[in-house]
Amino acid sequence: MDISLRQIEDLETALTLAPVLDGYAREAAAEFRDTPLPPGVTEAFLRRSLEAPETILLVAESAEGEMDLGVCLTGPFADPLSDERTPTILILHVDPSVRHRRVARALVDGTAGLLAARGLETLAARAAHNDDALISMGERWGFVRQWDFMLRD
Repeated sequence: MDISLRQIEDLETALTLAPVLDGYAREAAAEFRDTPLPPGVTEAFLRRSLEAPETILLVAESAEGEMDLGVCLTGPFADPLSDERTPTILILHVDPSVRHRRVARALVDGTAGLLAARGLETLAARAAHNDDALISMGERWGFVRQWDFMLRD
């Protein structure tokens, strides 16, 4: 499949995608949260973080640029004690009609390349502890399970 990757760097263009990104963020967050994300979270995130070096908004389109195939949004994850910031995949969504055709891999590789050009060699991603398929995919792509986050209700 021929795809084109387009980085969105200006806030005005990014904000046009915010409602769609909100939907993808709600889907992704359902794995980690008991309550849904409030509306407008991606707009608020883009307004405060689009210019951060850890933030990349990358869209995959058909070679003709006619349809959106997928999107990857990264942002900074700050260690609460040291405030060290690591680029983290916040949203990775591929249209169901083109899944299993290397679109997600192209988005992740493209995002990693853009971050590396900024001097940021590490890219983090989240996976639920029982999402063996996602963990396996991440490991095939070079991610290494680093630590587990535990919650107590």
